[in-house]
Amino acid sequence: MNYLAHAYLSFEHKDVLAGNMTSDFIKGKKQFDYPEDILAGIKLHRAIDQFTDEHAATKKMAAVFKPHYRLYGGAFADVVYDHFLANDPAQFASPRHLLEFTIQTYSRLKEREQWFPAPFAAMFPYMQSQNWLYNYQYDSGIQKSFQGLARRAAYIPESDTAFELFLQNKELFREQYNIFFHSVKSFAAYTMAQLLKH
Repeated sequence: MNYLAHAYLSFEHKDVLAGNMTSDFIKGKKQFDYPEDILAGIKLHRAIDQFTDEHAATKKMAAVFKPHYRLYGGAFADVVYDHFLANDPAQFASPRHLLEFTIQTYSRLKEREQWFPAPFAAMFPYMQSQNWLYNYQYDSGIQKSFQGLARRAAYIPESDTAFELFLQNKELFREQYNIFFHSVKSFAAYTMAQLLKH
């Protein structure tokens, strides 16, 4: 799951949101430098990632990308999930609701920016000004996210092929998202409740 899903699966808890959104930039024992509820968000992110990677729907989606991108097939599948979440009327009743959610998310993150790891702090102004979370609803937003993934990963020479595969397999991806999302939402809610029991 990508940034929109991790924001959504923080269930409006500001500290959990901060940890969940920055977890990929916090390595090893550094996680223990954070307050308990932010640490809960860091751990929640990792639990969601493991649940997602092991799910049959994710494996089916990743398999579409693997012939071209090998181990990065799952990373492209994570971005694809955000596209269907952004367009899921059961989660966001309209584009306006999605927009309100994204603005609220950036505002809540800003309140915790003292805890941002340096790489996330450098990236966050671009995420906010270009409203990445909102633009996942568009094919163009997914294309840009794929391009960003290719820039960051040493072994992805290009992302144009991935974008073509996304366009060609939208119905398959939609089916897998529909199979997957309810289960990950239930898992995240239960896991977060357990992590917040100090």
